[in-house]
Amino acid sequence: MHHEHRGELHGITVVMTGTSGRTYLGRWHEQTPHGLQMRDLGVHDPATSPHDLPTWLDRARRFGVPVEHRMLVVPADEVGECVRFSE
Repeated sequence: MHHEHRGELHGITVVMTGTSGRTYLGRWHEQTPHGLQMRDLGVHDPATSPHDLPTWLDRARRFGVPVEHRMLVVPADEVGECVRFSE
């Protein structure tokens, strides 16, 4: 199966910083005009999380992504900087 149309990050675990201040950690599926579709992801919301962002990311590195959503489309106006989780 070919996934070239979904971009080079298809299937890669990424950290995406949303314009709202939330951080999304999960697998990049595809980006469309509607937003970024991610799979098997957790969301860090600084207003509600018991951990600061560096601690949350460190825990994800040690124990795996804290999956809260099997699939989520992050709206286009929320999509910000995105890097591979391994970087």
